[in-house]
Amino acid sequence: MRRVVFNQKGGVGKSTITCNLAAISARNGLRTLVVDLDPQGNSTRYLLGSATDTLDASLADFFDQTLNFRLNPMALSEFVAHSPYENLHVMPSHPALEELQGKLESRYKIFKLREALDELADDYDAIYIDTPPALNFYTRSAMIAANACLIPFDCDDFSRRALYALLDNVAEIRADHNRDLAVEGIVVNQFQPRATLPRKVVQELIDEGLPIVEPYLSASVKIKESHEQSKPMIHLDAKHKLSQEFVALHDSLARTYGT
Repeated sequence: MRRVVFNQKGGVGKSTITCNLAAISARNGLRTLVVDLDPQGNSTRYLLGSATDTLDASLADFFDQTLNFRLNPMALSEFVAHSPYENLHVMPSHPALEELQGKLESRYKIFKLREALDELADDYDAIYIDTPPALNFYTRSAMIAANACLIPFDCDDFSRRALYALLDNVAEIRADHNRDLAVEGIVVNQFQPRATLPRKVVQELIDEGLPIVEPYLSASVKIKESHEQSKPMIHLDAKHKLSQEFVALHDSLARTYGT
């Protein structure tokens, strides 16, 4: 299974959800890869910590290689970094992805990521793709390469309005480039059950028939500690409420849609 975690709105928890679900997948014994397409590199830093600063190769090198023919190109395995956690690997981001984007678009390299992940298919049981908060070359590449799309959602009216446009964009990618792409679910993040507005907004989305998945992820300051220590919640504090919510979310997705 290849999942892309996508929302055009920033600050909704894409990297946090990507890395925590991937960490649980790996802890369950699945060979798991995180592909970090966001030039900010939050998933890379979250999973690799200080080792991010000494990486030999990144996705920027991979995409640059697609632009420049080489007699002896680097093998795909050279763009994969081992995390400190068993079964969990990362194709790391790099700020240079930003400046490469225009060249990649003009040369129509939009299918190169899918080709690469097809080549790595036998090496991994689960692949999670983190994306930038924009509909651009990298997010389109990710949706073309993925089987399923997870949409993080924070409970406010701005996010709700943006959600409809996002669903239209996913549908367009499906129609034009990837008929296997499905919206796996909308993940409610930073949920505050005692507040009226979040409950109201989520219920309205459910009433509209949108695929809201449970459990909802609670708001917690513990996640900041998780980021700071570069430890996904399952490794930082497995008994914490938010850790258990991530486990339940992972297991729910696995039961419904597969690994």
